[in-house]
Amino acid sequence: DVLPAALLTRWISEEIGSYRARIYDPLATLVLFIEQVLGADHSCQDAVARGLSARTAQGRAACSLNTAAYCKARWRLPVGLPERLARELGARLCAAQPCAWRWRGHEVKLVDGTTVSMPDTRANQARFAQSRAQKPGLGFPLARLVAVVSLSAGAVLEWAMDACEGKNTGETALLWRLMPHFRRGDVVIADGYYCGYFMIAGLVERGVDIVMPQHHLRITDFRRGHRLGARDHVVAWLRPRRPDWMDEATYASMPETLTMREVRVAGRTLITTFTDARDVVKQALAELYAMRWHIELDLRAIKTVMQMDILRCKTPTMVQKEIAVHLLAYNLVRAVMAQAACMINLLPRQLSFKAALQLLTAFEVSLRHGSPQDLKTRRTVLLTGLGGRRLAHRPNRVEPRVVKRRPKQHWLLTKPRHVLRQRLLKLQEQRVAACLS
Repeated sequence: DVLPAALLTRWISEEIGSYRARIYDPLATLVLFIEQVLGADHSCQDAVARGLSARTAQGRAACSLNTAAYCKARWRLPVGLPERLARELGARLCAAQPCAWRWRGHEVKLVDGTTVSMPDTRANQARFAQSRAQKPGLGFPLARLVAVVSLSAGAVLEWAMDACEGKNTGETALLWRLMPHFRRGDVVIADGYYCGYFMIAGLVERGVDIVMPQHHLRITDFRRGHRLGARDHVVAWLRPRRPDWMDEATYASMPETLTMREVRVAGRTLITTFTDARDVVKQALAELYAMRWHIELDLRAIKTVMQMDILRCKTPTMVQKEIAVHLLAYNLVRAVMAQAACMINLLPRQLSFKAALQLLTAFEVSLRHGSPQDLKTRRTVLLTGLGGRRLAHRPNRVEPRVVKRRPKQHWLLTKPRHVLRQRLLKLQEQRVAACLS
């Protein structure tokens, strides 16, 4: 429903061109890749077993359970295909959503960053360095990811990825790469880390409104500027001096002043481009910024529920592809949640992502291999059941970030594994020699 067959065929043709007819053609490979990241096992062997089950259910010849052909097919799959499908799906969800889901007619976009780890291979270490706090051979390469998520639909619209160490790899640098994807009328909500003069100027230039907490280094003096109310004023920010990372031409194109509204509400100082206090009151800004927490929950769902926090691929290209397929699968689940929300007249944010994934996994075989006559009934049962898994309303919930269950006591890896392996082999040789002497 969300990716029509005609469009899907055209996009595959544009990204891949001509290809040979194989057991694992591009579409079959992509479907198995999506099932692999949605499943609990996440192994290639499980994906191949799923492919064999699907072929036999369709009356087609059985294929081998050897994973080599599937792994080669994943390697041949261009990274641009899952990336394009994920972005197209997010855009289609936002375009098709009811106007009532938007905030005052605006598309609100949440921005935040996170990191994911991957296998400690030479190729991954060369592209994604590990943390400098870890010794060589003892850590894992880390990739930094900055995502733009729709507040209303919950879909990932854009993302940028790079290493965690090095020049122009910070979260603000990655957001600069995503700047062309913002549209006039959008509202961006982010935390105070992104609240820099040049970042805001770039968004304002594109007609984007922002709501962010004040940066901790900027002094807010409510005695200055044009007073709108108690601890609520409009003030002109002066352009700071040119940073080292910005060239002179870009710096000259930046405005010399920015008209910003600063407001103290709900225990924090917010800055925004909504300067009309009668149109957007203080409490509305506080409620809107409180919605930023949804992107924390979305990233937790992707990394914890879908198990993307520890990737499996051993080369940078496959790492990039694995992340793209995870985000495509996430958007597909969000599409089903949007359909359920429309059917029962709820907002998608009122439904549980984990419950949706559980139901889709439970209904997968029934929907795929059931008779066409029963498909509509089963689909209705699925969407109705998903709508029944409504999230509890728990405003201002506070929980400590601590773990009650104690982990098992294991020795930590303090030296490279091959060094410890050689030490164990030497000890074994000494014991054998002592027994024989």
